Amino acid sequence: MLDNFRIGIDLGGTKVESIVIAPDGAEIHRERIPAPQNVHEHTVRAVRNLVLEAERKIRRNCSVGIGIPGALSRTTGLVKNANSTWLIGKPLERDLETALERPIRVDNDANCFAVSEAVDGAGGEAAVVFGVILGTGVGAGIAINGCPLPGANAITGEWGHNPLPWPDDDERPGDLCYCGRRGCIETFLCGPALERAYCRDTGEAIAVPKIVQRARDHDVSAEQVMARYENQLARGLAHVINLLDPDVIVLGGGLSKIERLYDHVPSIWGQYIFSDIVETRLCPPKHSDSSGVRGAAWLWPPFQNSGAATEQRT
Repeated sequence: MLDNFRIGIDLGGTKVESIVIAPDGAEIHRERIPAPQNVHEHTVRAVRNLVLEAERKIRRNCSVGIGIPGALSRTTGLVKNANSTWLIGKPLERDLETALERPIRVDNDANCFAVSEAVDGAGGEAAVVFGVILGTGVGAGIAINGCPLPGANAITGEWGHNPLPWPDDDERPGDLCYCGRRGCIETFLCGPALERAYCRDTGEAIAVPKIVQRARDHDVSAEQVMARYENQLARGLAHVINLLDPDVIVLGGGLSKIERLYDHVPSIWGQYIFSDIVETRLCPPKHSDSSGVRGAAWLWPPFQNSGAATEQRT
């Protein structure tokens, strides 16, 4: 029998994080490990071990909610649309329920992030929150009055697989995306894309934090790459504002730590937004880049029936 303590798991492209939430919402345990790569069974084993280790440490049984970089198909229950491509077509939910010997809840990681930030984060008390993940991949979730917005096809917020709006000639047709198309927003705005852009301009392969530091130190090449990235991000978010008109946009993922984005992007996006004024706020996450794991923990009551990625199987 479960003790009304909740475990949340954030299954990312580079890390897997677990959290335990007490009935009063207090965090009582957290652990992070490198994400297994390329083998579905290794992912199942890693998640199982995190859950069992958390329960061993707190000496309680817990419900389990998992944020995944994709969605579950309505008809098959198999993972789809995951940038961790080795999960695609696999029965992740069923395999984890078998491994853990209990029911679990699964939702898109960006939806978990949006819920967390809408409930008690940067978007607290806002009616409409668009939560963006800028990391190994690019995704988003939508929270309405603190609950994730359901979608008929479990793809609400799949912003990263729309084309970059208003592309310049040198941005066409764009890099090939794992989804099979070219020019997806993800291929411009994910962390590896920023690193590729710098390498194309300079011939030097360095990580995002070093690019940002060089721009801060007035390196011309780094500044040009960052300015281009900010313009692309502004165009992508302007498209969202024109369609959804959210109160708050919260950035998550590793690139959300780039402080200059919060000043530069809103100064650009107005030229693309179909309004005389723009009241939408662009904010960093209150719970840092691990906010999604908190949302995963709350996939059980009161949010158990509102997840957009876990579709009811027939």
